[in-house]
Amino acid sequence: MSFVMADFYKRFVDEELDSEGRLKSFKLDLPENFNFSYDVIDELAKNVPDKVAMQWVNEDGEEHIFTYKDLSEKSSQVANMMLAHGVKKGDFVMAVLKRHYEFWFLAYGLMKIGAILVPATCQLKKKDYVYRFDAASISYIVATAEDDVPNQVDSALEQYSGMKEKFITHGAKEGWIDFLSEMDKYPKTFERIETHVTESMLMYFSSGTTGYPKMVLHKYSLAAAHIITAKHWHHLDENSLHLTVSETGWAKCAWGKMFGQFICGATTFVYDFDRFIPANVLKVIQDYKLTSFCAPPTMYRFFIKEGLENYDLSSLKYSCIAGEALNPEVFNKWYEYTGIKLMEAFGQTESTAILANITGMTPKPGSMGRPSPLYDVDLVDADGSPVAVGEVGEIVVRGEYCSTPGLFRGYYNSKELTDEAWHDGMYHTGDTAYRDEDGYYWYVSRNDDVIKSSGYRVGPFEVESVLMMHPSVLECAVTGVPDPIRGQLVKATIVLARGYTASDELAEELKEFVKHNTAPYKYPRSIEFVETLPKTISGKIMRAEIRRRDLQKYKK
Repeated sequence: MSFVMADFYKRFVDEELDSEGRLKSFKLDLPENFNFSYDVIDELAKNVPDKVAMQWVNEDGEEHIFTYKDLSEKSSQVANMMLAHGVKKGDFVMAVLKRHYEFWFLAYGLMKIGAILVPATCQLKKKDYVYRFDAASISYIVATAEDDVPNQVDSALEQYSGMKEKFITHGAKEGWIDFLSEMDKYPKTFERIETHVTESMLMYFSSGTTGYPKMVLHKYSLAAAHIITAKHWHHLDENSLHLTVSETGWAKCAWGKMFGQFICGATTFVYDFDRFIPANVLKVIQDYKLTSFCAPPTMYRFFIKEGLENYDLSSLKYSCIAGEALNPEVFNKWYEYTGIKLMEAFGQTESTAILANITGMTPKPGSMGRPSPLYDVDLVDADGSPVAVGEVGEIVVRGEYCSTPGLFRGYYNSKELTDEAWHDGMYHTGDTAYRDEDGYYWYVSRNDDVIKSSGYRVGPFEVESVLMMHPSVLECAVTGVPDPIRGQLVKATIVLARGYTASDELAEELKEFVKHNTAPYKYPRSIEFVETLPKTISGKIMRAEIRRRDLQKYKK
């Protein structure tokens, strides 16, 4: 174990490995005033000041290297600056910074003063900002000048009067303060302000498929809970160079490039790009010799279609996936080309990895793995009773409210939503799965996505996995459509891969393909070819929107 890890473990962690070196138990013993910025970033700056913490590269080839000393000093400058501008402990500060390195300066600086970071994607529009500003009483914002963000924000502020100051980077705009030049005016040291380990540190707006986004509040202990994410899922140590693709506006950023990676002493690699181009990301992996990589399955599908044989990916030692369920076909193709088995995990904006294929496990293609030792995970029926092996149940985490370090504090300003998710001594994820005889969990669907047809319950993911095996299918979503005889029919909405044309013949071919690759009752009796699928701004397919559109057609 490196000095970095050994020092942290000596102070805060108690873990046990089994005879095969796999994580068996994990417990955090955090002091009441634990704060990642002080107890990790600043401590590392004292002990290994010149070690590279973050390597940042953008599409134009611009590159910046930041040591632990750099992150400590710049976060202190931000803390001093924010205090001088009136930011107080408990204030909500929104960050719309894409993958810009300023995000890390801001995040760790806000933690030092006890203000709450609210990351957001640059894809938001006026109405999105109005809702978020009002819902969270946002008082400060730090944003990129790119992608029309300042104009959208200023337009929203015509309907919101609670904003005190606006900071801008990567450009300029009247009425906005230049973030970096203002930051440089302030001292590089900062006297510790006490925060409590259970106080709010971070808040995300979840990208649900229905209704307005929920406000997910996380406490300071979240940062330490992500040790499992980095050490035991991403398989990182002080020699690792890790890239998680996520934009900073999403919780996957906290999973992959904010907390656990730094505790491990690994170098976090940030590739700052605007539009996902598979060839560019593959070239970054090749040219910078990344050792660990994490992205959603959709990106791996595009990598495979791009042609992996054209790139040297030999530096990669580990590959992980999360964000959506994994199709076995993707697992098999990636393994065929790289010799690396994709290690899947399951979690939510509200958590760290609840289920995972951790270091030392042999993954089963398509399985989310086993429960993280940090959590007491179970599968339960509608009455809250455990289900048997092979039976479908809802994934829950047992424990008293707000007692587990990696789980959220609750939904801000909504006791009703919090109580709906957390009751009877369990956090209810709303996702269903079944468990096999080896203890591996297999995803079925969201509670509201199950299709009931002729007495059968059809999980859309099972059908989507088969369809994705067909070379003509680039993306697909399986939903239920009303049927007077069967109650619902299984429908597939499909985006075709390049070189294929929609036709009745292809639709029949796909139906037969599903019939021959899974239980025949699951095959899609209805197929619609489309140019694009409706998605949330975080890129998740909105099955609920497809169902809504189909229901309108049915009523006509």
